[in-house]
Amino acid sequence: MSNAIGGYYSYLEKNTKVFPCFNSFYAFLRDEYTQVLEGDRVKEKDFDINNFLYVLRPYYEGGEFDYLLNATENLNLLQERFIVFELDNIKDHPILFPVVTIIIMEVFINKMRKMKGIRKMILIEEAWKALMKEGFAEYIKYLFKTVRKFFGEAIVVTQEVEDIISSPVVKQAIINNSDCKILLDQSKYQNKFDQIQELLGLTEKEKALVLSVNKANDPTKKYKEVFISLGGMLSKVYRTEVSLEEYLAYTTEQTEKVKLMEYAAKFDGDIRKGIAAMAEEIRNKS
Repeated sequence: MSNAIGGYYSYLEKNTKVFPCFNSFYAFLRDEYTQVLEGDRVKEKDFDINNFLYVLRPYYEGGEFDYLLNATENLNLLQERFIVFELDNIKDHPILFPVVTIIIMEVFINKMRKMKGIRKMILIEEAWKALMKEGFAEYIKYLFKTVRKFFGEAIVVTQEVEDIISSPVVKQAIINNSDCKILLDQSKYQNKFDQIQELLGLTEKEKALVLSVNKANDPTKKYKEVFISLGGMLSKVYRTEVSLEEYLAYTTEQTEKVKLMEYAAKFDGDIRKGIAAMAEEIRNKS
């Protein structure tokens, strides 16, 4: 594989009219590299080029996934400040998910290593369990051990602490390299919090703080509490109180989201105007 890729880049240097994409790489393997293998008398048991081409065929022109790796525009993701990879629709796809996972890893590693003096952050949320299934664990482990050396941060968001516990490869890498721990309401774990306390390395005082979250809220105000621990040196419970506009922008309540989209539709899809109009109506009603 190493020789094939190296040979492809040498081929591109000599043939400047050839556009670098998967189609031309496949054509190079089929038309040029097979002759190299024959000349070097490489045996089929050492490298089966025909089987290799058969596996790659779906990504070549006319194949089922030919649209994935043959873009004609060069997107400079390195300079993009904010990139979102939405994986919900492909997290169970046996072919697309691994390909997109590789792209995500490559994009962030490039940012991490090449953008010197600029803070980089990768936040992995929701798709946690799916990522673990695809061998993404070793990458997460590598990230948490090295990202700070490159002025970066790695953040993992999960609704269930068991998600971290269930991955032995990742468990210690994340816990040991996460100075900042943020916990929301853990009431449902109240009777089995000892395991979480041990895993996260919380003191008895921190345990008491975590279990106090949302237990004595001011009934005259609408807010939620959150526990934040900074390296075990500073641990406090904070009140999170946002404006009505902020609440509408980030709410995950389905009925509210649907209503907000209806408001935005009145302004040609302008979500900001939709939020402002919905917030105004709520205030007028109250």
